[in-house]
Amino acid sequence: MRRPLILGPVLALACALAGCGEANMRDQPKAKTWDANRFFPQGMTMRAPVAGTVPRADPARVVPRPAIIDAALLARGRERYGIACTPCHGASGDGRGMIVARGFPAAPPFAGERLAAATSDRLYAAITQGHGAMLPMGAQVAPADRWAIVAYIRALQLSQGAAVASLPAEDQDRLRDSARRAAR
Repeated sequence: MRRPLILGPVLALACALAGCGEANMRDQPKAKTWDANRFFPQGMTMRAPVAGTVPRADPARVVPRPAIIDAALLARGRERYGIACTPCHGASGDGRGMIVARGFPAAPPFAGERLAAATSDRLYAAITQGHGAMLPMGAQVAPADRWAIVAYIRALQLSQGAAVASLPAEDQDRLRDSARRAAR
């Protein structure tokens, strides 16, 4: 009656040993990058990239900053900022987006000393590659849109420190009217 108990481990060991040898996964036939290969027309394993593709790490992929910041660029930046940045940074750039209300740490405010002193290239790189707790957004935000977001962040920074007296009279009136409505 004891034979089935001994036979089980012996059978398992025999199966395991049968799997070892020259035909294992490490030594299987495969083509390496620089190997000659008759299967492909060029006779080599490595394939040429599809026309127009650019490697992710290619510095030529960086779109140069726009020469002129106009209303259209700021509008595009505002739209893209609202989609990609507002959840963490908040609509006004104060670092109090909706994720902070859900327990995540607050992002630093754009009007703060450190980010106000950051270069536009640094802001662009932070959007692309991430920085600190910020995840990289390069795959989600197109390069030209990153520059539009940087321009909009600069506009947010200017708006945070603007004195009411420096605004045109019509904007001062609108601001007073909105303050009155909010007080009711």
